[in-house]
Amino acid sequence: MRLMRNAAATARREETLDPEDWATLKALSHRIVDDSVAYLRDIHERPSWRPMPEDVKAFFTGPMPRKPQELDRIYRDVTEKLMPYPMGNNHPRFWSWYMGAGNYTGALGDFLAAIQGSNLGGGNHAAALLDQQVVNWCKEIVGFPVSASGTLTNGGSEANLLALTVARNVKAGVDIREHGIAAIEKPLRFYASDQVHSCHRKAVETLGLGNRALRRIPTNKDFTIDITALRQAIAKDRAKGFKPACLIATAGTVNTGAIDDLHALADLAQAEDLWFHVDGCIGALMAIAPENAYRVSGLERAQSLAFDPHKGLHAPFEAGCVLFKNAAAHRAAFAVTPEYLETMPRGLAAGAWLHEYGLQTSRGFRALKIWLALREHGIEKFGRLIDQAIAQAQYLSRRIAQEPRLELLSPATINILCFRYRPAQAKTADALKGLNIEIMLRLQEQGIATLSDTTINGQHCLRVAISNHRTRTSDLDLLLSELLRVGAELTS
Repeated sequence: MRLMRNAAATARREETLDPEDWATLKALSHRIVDDSVAYLRDIHERPSWRPMPEDVKAFFTGPMPRKPQELDRIYRDVTEKLMPYPMGNNHPRFWSWYMGAGNYTGALGDFLAAIQGSNLGGGNHAAALLDQQVVNWCKEIVGFPVSASGTLTNGGSEANLLALTVARNVKAGVDIREHGIAAIEKPLRFYASDQVHSCHRKAVETLGLGNRALRRIPTNKDFTIDITALRQAIAKDRAKGFKPACLIATAGTVNTGAIDDLHALADLAQAEDLWFHVDGCIGALMAIAPENAYRVSGLERAQSLAFDPHKGLHAPFEAGCVLFKNAAAHRAAFAVTPEYLETMPRGLAAGAWLHEYGLQTSRGFRALKIWLALREHGIEKFGRLIDQAIAQAQYLSRRIAQEPRLELLSPATINILCFRYRPAQAKTADALKGLNIEIMLRLQEQGIATLSDTTINGQHCLRVAISNHRTRTSDLDLLLSELLRVGAELTS
């Protein structure tokens, strides 16, 4: 009977996901590369965004495949149903939200990382060393010491969450990992401006502190945090028995690009014994911009800093980074070492265990796309591109200020500005909002440009965030001429 089972097992055909015909796969791969080059080369000729027809939407509700399909047919579906309908953030006239535009070399990095297939949880292999090298470059970019710690993340939200986790654990007054938040004697309070990114609310909720633990402090006319109001809030919380724990400064708010006074906040955090964290996901990388680095002076004083290589360094999504001055506190917040992840004196397990610095045990090889693009272009070019985007926003701000039918609600401090179309005839606030939303949607649907909208000081407005290395001044001129045309059509 045993011999029969062994014979049956031997007769069973062993399978693999590798192709039987490598030559056919090679030919298709060459075609994909050619199509990809053309996709980016000709991006100016395509709409900034286009709505999907109903049949395309229906395609993505199809049944799960149970049998093999021809790869050529599958790729045809990709070219016809997926590639023509992107979000559009790599398009030169995409200004809806503050995003990077990617780069071709970075895309090759993602491909090569997937081919090599390394898990960046750690280990003694080249990908882990390259990852650490990129983190070290990130420290140098923002002026953190060599002794600092850090890790790459999937983006700014995770980077901020990791930073606030360390801040909570350090300031809790108890072993939070062992005893949990119920053991904290005095409820913790975190402070940020009322312009702080929504990911911080998610973070304090995830940390078990609750939304009320995040105190939103009023802002000044320039949308930076009101330091007098901040001092008062800290004093009131102490008087009520709360424990002020963490001060979150914003280096570039989402709505207007406002940058808090980092030096003043660092001084205050030190005086009040608060953990000083900087959310620099929009503005931190201005540290490499020759003309604008002064705007983020004080980053180097943060105890933790979050920023996004997939913004200012245009790494393909996704790539965030968080850095910590206190390397021991960073590791202490996340390290768990079961027997199957112990470090060995030699062999594969002799390397650093990178999973000890974040939430993921398994992690993709994000560093390669950053490493390749930095080596190809050099950090100085990325700094010049940041200066270029800021100069373009200031150009647009001046053009808007000169146009009677447009009203500038927040001028371009960096590369974000808010404005609205305001016709000569009087309109209510609701009517103006409806008009501007319709202008925004028509510009999107006609493939001209993609803007977003927001509300500042109680006034609805359109928002332009120029963070695309493909944007040209002529694109901004086109935006204004078409926006005025659509506005005139709607109000005639």
